[in-house]
Amino acid sequence: MTEQRTSADGGMETSYGFREVREGEKQALVNDVFHKVAKRYDIMNDVMSAGLHRAWKDAMIASLNPRRDPSYRTLDVAGGTGDIAFRIIEASDRLAHSTVLDINGSMLAVGADRAAKKGLSANLDFVEANAEELPFEAGSFDAYTIAFGIRNVPRIDVALSEAYRVLKRGGRLLVLEFSEVEMPLLDRFYDAWSFNAIPQFGKMITGDAEPYQYLVESIRKFPNQEDFAAMIRAAGFSRVTYTNYTGGIAALHSGWKL
Repeated sequence: MTEQRTSADGGMETSYGFREVREGEKQALVNDVFHKVAKRYDIMNDVMSAGLHRAWKDAMIASLNPRRDPSYRTLDVAGGTGDIAFRIIEASDRLAHSTVLDINGSMLAVGADRAAKKGLSANLDFVEANAEELPFEAGSFDAYTIAFGIRNVPRIDVALSEAYRVLKRGGRLLVLEFSEVEMPLLDRFYDAWSFNAIPQFGKMITGDAEPYQYLVESIRKFPNQEDFAAMIRAAGFSRVTYTNYTGGIAALHSGWKL
């Protein structure tokens, strides 16, 4: 059922799920997917992970262990709805500041509305921009986080280089992403769930199965744990590690700018 994964040498920039597209074409197609699902993004994540994404995100923030310090600044990329940024702020006792960056205005609008309802707006900025060209000075942030978004960036190597640039010396990169399942029985079950059930649930929830079909396929095209770790090292990061969650359905990658 799965197609060949891309490697550390690239390939995601012309991969729209299992379909090959021209270079420069992918971003507009991905943007359209997220315009369609923005208002039901949390439901989408629940469907795609059977609700486990919440535990994985909590584990990500526990690993980050944000400082309880008003000077602590984080950048959450492709995080328009605020899911990770809200967790960071709460874990810092509402002292840290997080900039949420997303290329999709529909996602950012959902996040800004949620932040206001949670009383967190003073701790947040919402910025519409591209992960491949961050509008920040070098050395601006203590941490860069991205959850389930890096596989949707066409030029992942460029985005990782930008992450390295905007981090302070001693800053940390954390990337949470769906990855390669390492348990054979779980792998077969997950394939059956992904390709048969998820698009159908997506159609029931949003009336359109196509965005979910793309998201499922993009997971299978994304580099595996070792290849993605190699890409992080190639961007300049040190002490690169990863931790598998739920048999490798997701993995948390960590790197430091030293």
